[in-house]
Amino acid sequence: MFKKVISTTGFWRSVFSLGIVFSFLFVIVKWAIEGFKIEFFSAITNPYLFVFGLFLGSFIYGFLVTFGKFRAKILKTEL
Repeated sequence: MFKKVISTTGFWRSVFSLGIVFSFLFVIVKWAIEGFKIEFFSAITNPYLFVFGLFLGSFIYGFLVTFGKFRAKILKTEL
């Protein structure tokens, strides 16, 4: 089932697009919590680690949500 889901047309495109939207919204919400101060971006101690964690987290989030969506769609069509 795993290989069938990840080889479905549009799966990886959906993973990356959902990941990009998630990372954008995450940064906006985190910036809003800080009060929309421009110092938010300069206060990040290690920007490389922040960007790496953001990309990794958004990929994991996008993969899990998209996998669940495509798996449910495949199971529904098989019944």
